[in-house]
Amino acid sequence: MSPETSISIGGKRLDPVRGGLLLLVVGLAIAGFGAYDYLGQSDAISDAVAVDATVTGTDIETVSQRRGGPEYRPTVTFEYTHGGEAYTASGLYPVTLAPSYDTRSEARTALEGYEPGETVTAYVDPDAPNEAFLERERSNAPLELSAIGGVIAFVACVSVLKGRRRA
Repeated sequence: MSPETSISIGGKRLDPVRGGLLLLVVGLAIAGFGAYDYLGQSDAISDAVAVDATVTGTDIETVSQRRGGPEYRPTVTFEYTHGGEAYTASGLYPVTLAPSYDTRSEARTALEGYEPGETVTAYVDPDAPNEAFLERERSNAPLELSAIGGVIAFVACVSVLKGRRRA
């Protein structure tokens, strides 16, 4: 980190070592969350039991703005019963970081087969019956987040090493 790209907190400029250490913590936290979410979806998929569910609604949410335009995330709301209790959920995938799509039509394609009123198969983890999902497949979104965190941590390590050489 050169002085032009140094990190400032509260108007105080951090030196490359401290700034790098801060970025290292942030990068490791991001990578760790992505890994945790990926492992969580693996557990949810392996432990899940199939139940009948009724689709109550679908939607396509605009989730962010970026240079190339917004991203779109399809959602399906459905009701199901497990262990004699009624639940409502809206997860297509068993992850916190659901995948998003570059175009509305791609998101709409992900909703094919989920029309309101239809009976579909949902998957429920018996240990967390309120967290059901419809697609019994892994999403790479958590791995992508882990990779971003890894890159941030790597850049931070380079900054720390360069800063220590100068000191």
